[in-house]
Amino acid sequence: MQIRRALHDDWPELAAIFIAARATMTYLPALHTDDETRAFIKSVVEMQSVWVAEAQGRPVGFAAFDRQDGGWLHHLYVAPPSHNAGAGSLLLAKAKAELPQGFSLWTFQANLGARRFYERHGLTEARRTDGDNEENLPDILYEWRP
Repeated sequence: MQIRRALHDDWPELAAIFIAARATMTYLPALHTDDETRAFIKSVVEMQSVWVAEAQGRPVGFAAFDRQDGGWLHHLYVAPPSHNAGAGSLLLAKAKAELPQGFSLWTFQANLGARRFYERHGLTEARRTDGDNEENLPDILYEWRP
């Protein structure tokens, strides 16, 4: 598996990963069509620093962050068939390398797998909300501070 910077035309595959990963989160309300989601991921690729985890020449996950906004990891998604194969760990390590001053991220309280993953990789819980987000679901702010 390798990590590389996303290319502009990676967005359809990254959108497919995003859609598939979120489909496994059965607690999420369906707020957007797949076409809206594809347009959103295309804009993420165009506007943020996006890194892709590849296995056998195919994207299996991605991370998107922004150095300009104080260090936020906005997205880290891995295709469900590639869960627990190391892509998430490689992408998180890349975020740590690219944002050495530290970063923050949000995850849903119901996303127990993500919570275990981030805690295992040294992120700490900073605060919880009752759902001040588009999905109106309780979430957790995590931080990584070196």
